[in-house]
Amino acid sequence: MAAQPMTNPLSTFIAALSFPDAAARAEAAAALYRAGCALAEPEAARWRADAELSALLGGSTPHITVGVAVAPETFARIRAANGAPRLAEVPPEQDAAEFELHFQEKVELDILTTCEPAGSGAIARYLAKLGEGIQQVEYRVANVDRATQLLREKFGVAAVYPQTRPGADGTRVNFFLAPAPGGAKVLIEFYERA
Repeated sequence: MAAQPMTNPLSTFIAALSFPDAAARAEAAAALYRAGCALAEPEAARWRADAELSALLGGSTPHITVGVAVAPETFARIRAANGAPRLAEVPPEQDAAEFELHFQEKVELDILTTCEPAGSGAIARYLAKLGEGIQQVEYRVANVDRATQLLREKFGVAAVYPQTRPGADGTRVNFFLAPAPGGAKVLIEFYERA
């Protein structure tokens, strides 16, 4: 099953990630990054009001990556236009492929797709339901287990998974569904490097 046609306002920026012009790609990446941060940062800033959680999240300068889910064809075009970045090693049970794009001013994107478009993986379900768009916002943390515990105990936020699980390239991850502006929800990933 192919992803639904892009009808969201970010579709232009997603398409521009595969343009031949590097400046156009960088501008599109910055717009997607800003949109992802606008979804997650109001809630994450509230979490950072707790001193210990703030320290785990990098304080006033958190390391944020915006995860953009795209159809496999779009994934291939974006990857080719950006010099075929290395594919991350994703645990097979996650039914995903991904690579990172890095731009100036700390703009970082994870481009994500499904390996099985008709499958039941998280990215396949996202694409089938919503089409291409910002699927998650990722925060690097010093200790994902402790950060998860603090979110639960101090903010009443339950993790998607009962235990931290393996993520791409040997990271340890957990996810949280958090409120976003306008009554929406945003999927926030906490990841800890290996």
